[in-house]
Amino acid sequence: MRPGFFDQPVEEVARELIGATLVVDGVGGTIVETEAYDARDPASHSFRGETPRNAAMFGPTGRAYVYRLYGLHWCLNMVCGPRGSAVLIRALQPMAGIERMIERRGTDRPRLLCSGPGRLAQALDIDGRLNGAPLSEPPFELVERAEEPEIASGPRIGISVGTDTPWRFGLVGSPYLSRPLRFEDRAS
Repeated sequence: MRPGFFDQPVEEVARELIGATLVVDGVGGTIVETEAYDARDPASHSFRGETPRNAAMFGPTGRAYVYRLYGLHWCLNMVCGPRGSAVLIRALQPMAGIERMIERRGTDRPRLLCSGPGRLAQALDIDGRLNGAPLSEPPFELVERAEEPEIASGPRIGISVGTDTPWRFGLVGSPYLSRPLRFEDRAS
């Protein structure tokens, strides 16, 4: 990613990550769905301030914030600006290391390999050991999109507060989204 990419406002980073390529130790694909969270957002882990669990969200930018959801599923976030902000990577289109994804996920259905943050983390073997790791160094490889895709935005999902904030971004027409976007508001 270009220098300063993760220093942008969180919603811009979330939008610009759509179409980028994410690979972890040779396994990954094209990011097709993201959600943005910042410290002013009641749905964000950083809303009540810094804790040992969410410390990675408070910087530096360009690092992974990995947490466990409901004690079961790992989730990958990318830390960005302003302080206390991160982008949840919700889904990607599998492109590299698909056989390893199939082994890790126990399914050969392409749509089910990385559609949802827990599935994505399992397919890419992401867990707590990567919390705080720089996204610009192995095992991560993150490549900016070559062209601007058609993006839709809508309300985030899987949260109980801040549900009206339209900070969920998705690649229009992608069959790999975790769920269809409720609104087809074009974000680009």
